[in-house]
Amino acid sequence: MEKNTWIACAPFESLLHMHIHEAEHGVATLSMPFLPQFAQGAGLMHGGALVSLADTALAMAIKSLLSPGTHFGTIEAHTHFLAPVGQGTVTAKAQITGREGRELYGAAQVEDEQGRAVLHFEATFKQAKAKKEEHGKEGLKGL
Repeated sequence: MEKNTWIACAPFESLLHMHIHEAEHGVATLSMPFLPQFAQGAGLMHGGALVSLADTALAMAIKSLLSPGTHFGTIEAHTHFLAPVGQGTVTAKAQITGREGRELYGAAQVEDEQGRAVLHFEATFKQAKAKKEEHGKEGLKGL
């Protein structure tokens, strides 16, 4: 799998109209427009949409560091909503802040079009264990 295919939006992110601007060296920037279908009852952008953008930005930052096809997932997340969004495009800037074994740590800030912080997100991701090839005695012949 080549890197351009590896760092790409999955069907869910495409559904939310996310766009990847940058994803390299453990840093990623993604954006998403405010659309009426992303609004909650009061007409503001749904918090779940904002969290999805921040989480995806961190996932793309991680993908920029790992080999294509490596499995990982969010195991813990903390969100601070700072301001409402009622229009425009929001942008998430994410950075991997550390790694300990198979766990990767990162933070993302989501801003509105005016550069105002609307959400701060921190998360821990865990990389899946590498699969070991298992060979029976017969499978070892010829190796």
